[in-house]
Amino acid sequence: MVPEPNQIRLDDGFATLITFSNLPSVKLYEKEVTPPGMTAGGVIDTTTMRNTVWRTMAPRNLRSLTPVTATVAYATEAIPLVMGQVGINQAITITFPDASSIVFWGWIESFTPGQMTEGTQPTAAINIQPGNIDDTGAEVAPVYNAPAESS
Repeated sequence: MVPEPNQIRLDDGFATLITFSNLPSVKLYEKEVTPPGMTAGGVIDTTTMRNTVWRTMAPRNLRSLTPVTATVAYATEAIPLVMGQVGINQAITITFPDASSIVFWGWIESFTPGQMTEGTQPTAAINIQPGNIDDTGAEVAPVYNAPAESS
């Protein structure tokens, strides 16, 4: 059985890209990207003194996206642009190598340049915090966009 085009597994992480709605052409060049994960936020302990053998637990009702981390090369002209966007809520898109993407609302939590060393490309660590709330205060679930069908 031949898999459908949008059901082929990813065999290589190249190229995974990050796009900020407020900075669509900022000169950040992804070297490593950890996309958002998902978490239920931990268990609710439902154990009571009436349990007889086992502790009991239940899942929480709300979910969270985990932070995105990346190592990026950058142009120095990106520094003031990123500086102006730290903590600013916006739509963020992670595009995967198969052209699928996940779009969520969040912000740049931190941008930390690394050591400057002779013979090594300068990089920075960027941390992105998903917030799942848009600028109107509405809760917005992350959206997965499947890759376009190839003809």
